[in-house]
Amino acid sequence: MIHVQTGRTVKVMLTAFRDGLQSVFGGKVRVDDVLPAMKAAADAGFRHFEFGGGARFQAPFFYVGEDPFACMDKMRDAVGPEADLQILTRSVSGVTLTSQQLPALDLQARLMRKHGTTIDRNFDFMNDADNLARTGRPIVEAGMHHQVCVAMMGLPYASRLSHSAAQYVEVIRKVLESGVHVDSVCMKDASGTTDPRTCYETAKGLKAILPADIPLVQHTHDTGSLAVACYLAGIEGGVDGIDLSVRPLASGTSQPDVRSMWHALKGTGVELDVDVGRLPEIERILEEGLKDYDFNPITLAADARVVNFPMPGGAIGPNVHMMDEAGILHRYGEVLAEFPVVVKAGGAWTSVTPGSQQYWLQAFQNVLHGRWKKIDPGYGRSVLGYFGRPPETPDPEVVRIASEQLKLEPFTGDPLERAPDSLALARAALEERNLPVTDENLFLVAAAAVPGKSMELNEGMRLLTGQPRIRLPLKKKAPAPAPAAATPPLAGPVTTTCTVVEGAVTRTFRITLEPAEGGKSGGTAAPAAPVADATPKPSGGNTPVYSPFEGKVEVVEVLVKAGDAVAEGQPVAAVEAMKARHDVRAPAAGTVREVHVRPGDEVSAGQPIVTLG
Repeated sequence: MIHVQTGRTVKVMLTAFRDGLQSVFGGKVRVDDVLPAMKAAADAGFRHFEFGGGARFQAPFFYVGEDPFACMDKMRDAVGPEADLQILTRSVSGVTLTSQQLPALDLQARLMRKHGTTIDRNFDFMNDADNLARTGRPIVEAGMHHQVCVAMMGLPYASRLSHSAAQYVEVIRKVLESGVHVDSVCMKDASGTTDPRTCYETAKGLKAILPADIPLVQHTHDTGSLAVACYLAGIEGGVDGIDLSVRPLASGTSQPDVRSMWHALKGTGVELDVDVGRLPEIERILEEGLKDYDFNPITLAADARVVNFPMPGGAIGPNVHMMDEAGILHRYGEVLAEFPVVVKAGGAWTSVTPGSQQYWLQAFQNVLHGRWKKIDPGYGRSVLGYFGRPPETPDPEVVRIASEQLKLEPFTGDPLERAPDSLALARAALEERNLPVTDENLFLVAAAAVPGKSMELNEGMRLLTGQPRIRLPLKKKAPAPAPAAATPPLAGPVTTTCTVVEGAVTRTFRITLEPAEGGKSGGTAAPAAPVADATPKPSGGNTPVYSPFEGKVEVVEVLVKAGDAVAEGQPVAAVEAMKARHDVRAPAAGTVREVHVRPGDEVSAGQPIVTLG
């Protein structure tokens, strides 16, 4: 139990408006729904907010139809010019999910500073000190406070090779020795799986090597109910600041509520630099702003299983939402059980974006197709060294399989030099479509660029052309009951037509309604005849081809056209689920009679993608 004889104050960063939104809703929240609460928090005396970066940069234009830079501007206006606003960046990936070249990271830093950011927290999921030093320099040059992170987690298997206090201290020592300017250091545990003892020893070790003018802050999640204990241990070890949130965007997969930490510190001589008495009003305004959103209980509840599947709270929320949408949430437990396998085989990089998503997708692929039968491109590139050096040596057999499937050789050089030129790709796409080539537009398209993905499906391009995909987790409203009305009886057979539109395909049906017996008299309508299912079924030599998922997914490519001959098992299309591409294969050989969709269309279970004859 900590006890400080002389009074000590620990600073608080309020995470509700970035990590809270991401952990609970995958970041899919309209900015106007949280601005009143953010302003109330500023009026209550909060002076340090997390407000952008991470998935909260991507979610606005991927799923909400909002410009993330405009969101940042609105948040700056809400809190005023004096508050510190902090973003989260991912070393060689920046705010994207793929590695970037330095010019893209330079542009990112300038834009973040332009749109209100004062502090940039930068981490590397490999804990590669060279990556941290190189990607920290654009942050410093843009004029932002540079907060360098050591990424922490608890391993789901026994190992003495990595994720120890000694390893974490050595990472920061190397960054300091690189000569890059550092303003503060963060112990960042995105999964909330580090044990309190390691938090204490890491804090003690870091304070011993840090100059007195470089503060140490701590970040964790309450997913495994360990957050308050870990914060207490970190404070005892010398931590100067911690990250907290406020209900209903606190605890569970998010950070603890400020009030929980305030209560835990009673009698210790340590105080927080916030007025806890103002929290109820902030909470009330936040609940009002989010009243139409559907809170998923998985993201709100603690889950002790996380110690065996170190997954960030900010990633559990989005993945749960995506699995639910794709109709495969019932396989959630299977994916979790595969986690220790992919962590150990990959080399024990830290489970934080994009590494956590790579773990998740590889575990998902192992469950869906069989272990290592299909290598996720991100996981494979990490195993092969294209994101930096993992803490442990990856499984040689997995390296071999990844190299064969991805047709890439293992790499030991600088990840920044082998990254794709996303800015050149974005510039060409904007010019081809006669769109303004502003810095913001350029970065929006570049940040959403994924190798092999059509530019027409690029989320930045969709936003700029007025065709964003909007997927807000709102409560489902019950349909209003139709008003009762008397229907005149049919005097005889009535023939009409019915038109059904599925994506790009329009079908017209001829329907004849017959009056029921006695239908020529009386004042009520005859009972309706059963409606025939218009979905193509295997009959008369026709075979419909469906998505392999039970829920809604997006078509990202159509590989055949009417008249093409296909073999059994041949891919005829591809859909995107869980941010990954999945082939749609022909269940039998035949000829393509009809293609029912185009790239960008969404299909649900039972809706045919093509029909074979």
